[in-house]
Amino acid sequence: MKTKSIFKTASPYMQDALNLPVENLKEAIPFYETIMGFQVGKSAILARDDIQIGLAENGGDPTQEGCFFEVDDVEAAFNELKNNGLQNDDPNYRIDQHGDKSFRIFFVIAPDGLCYCLGQRV
Repeated sequence: MKTKSIFKTASPYMQDALNLPVENLKEAIPFYETIMGFQVGKSAILARDDIQIGLAENGGDPTQEGCFFEVDDVEAAFNELKNNGLQNDDPNYRIDQHGDKSFRIFFVIAPDGLCYCLGQRV
């Protein structure tokens, strides 16, 4: 008799399988590890405003990856990052075209090598 199954998909009832609500994460994890057979990976889901990104130790090359973040105010975004400790005095803003949309953008390289582009539609 087979005693272990393979979980093939995860489809959330509401919106996002990577954002299931729990009251206390530290207390919830043992159930998922012990009873459900999940393993806590070397990854993190980070959320801000209405977006999420995930970081993972997966053998990939961070210098070849990153994200574009559309923001409502590119100058305010740069100033916020600068006030939070970003070591960059010149954002080198430029205008980039993506399809029929134009964005005023700047780049941030994280210490881990990931590259982020932040832009405001113009």
